[in-house]
Amino acid sequence: MLKKILITLFILSITACSAKYENKILSDDGSTDQKFLPVYKKEVLIAVGYANISTQHSDNISQRRLMAMRASKLDAYRNLIEQVYGQNINSTTTVEDMVVSSDTLRAHVQGLIYGAHLVSISPVGDDSYETKLELTSTIVNDLRSMLNNS
Repeated sequence: MLKKILITLFILSITACSAKYENKILSDDGSTDQKFLPVYKKEVLIAVGYANISTQHSDNISQRRLMAMRASKLDAYRNLIEQVYGQNINSTTTVEDMVVSSDTLRAHVQGLIYGAHLVSISPVGDDSYETKLELTSTIVNDLRSMLNNS
């Protein structure tokens, strides 16, 4: 009898240690699928941004470092927006006498990001900063559905 109780307690303790977390994921048709994923398998988008210290406009080195950190964060947000919404690219090519005389490409990115998690801001070499952001797939689906509803 004691052996059965100990086995039952052992099994319950093992199943309690394998806790899973619920994530709601919107599918393409708008329905909500319930999926139970461990935290380490949660789907995220990762964006990285960079900025140089020396290109910042200030005489104070400390202020240039802070400005580079801010610029790298903005670059990471821009890269995150590109992943969520894509880019709008305009191209113009001018041909004169069967030779390309002008070729212009313009990229435009616009979007709304909320809920991004700042993973790190770290120096890279002597003159740069790198910022890493991540965004969960649940928030990405929310952002894309907001775009479709507007």
